Amino acid sequence: MQHSIITLALLFTSFLFAQTSNEITTINGQTVTVSLINASSDAGTINYAFYDKDSFMKSAPLFTRVGKIIEGKSTVVFENVPSGEYAIICYHDANSNERMDFMDNGMPQEDFGTSNNALNFGPPNYEDSKFEVKQEALTLEIKF
Repeated sequence: MQHSIITLALLFTSFLFAQTSNEITTINGQTVTVSLINASSDAGTINYAFYDKDSFMKSAPLFTRVGKIIEGKSTVVFENVPSGEYAIICYHDANSNERMDFMDNGMPQEDFGTSNNALNFGPPNYEDSKFEVKQEALTLEIKF
C-alpha cells in the first residue's frame, strides 16, 4: 500500500515538471482528442499526461495538456502523435494548485482516470490503460 501511495505521488508530481518540458512532435503524426466526461464540478482544471510504455509513471510525460471544465466535461487535443502504443492519465485539479492532492493516509483527494477507463485499486497500470494510435485521428473518452 505504501509503495502504491508513493508511486501515485511521483506520478502526479511529474505533471508539474512536464508543464515546462519540450514536447515531442513529428511532421506526419495523428490527432488524439481526449474528453473527460464526468467531472464532479467545473472548479479547477483537468490535467492530462500522455505516456508511452517506457515513460509511464517513470518520467515526464511525452505530452501534457490542461483543459477547462464546462458542465462537467473537458476536452483537449494532442497533435502530431506518432503511430504507436500509448496511455493517458488525467486528474481533476479542483483547487488549481497544479498538483494532485492526497489525504494524510495517502489516498487521493482529487479524482483521476486513465485511458480505457481501467478501474484499478492502486496506481494506474499501463497494460490496462494502453491504446494504439494508427493512421487516423483518434477520439477517447475518460471517466473518473
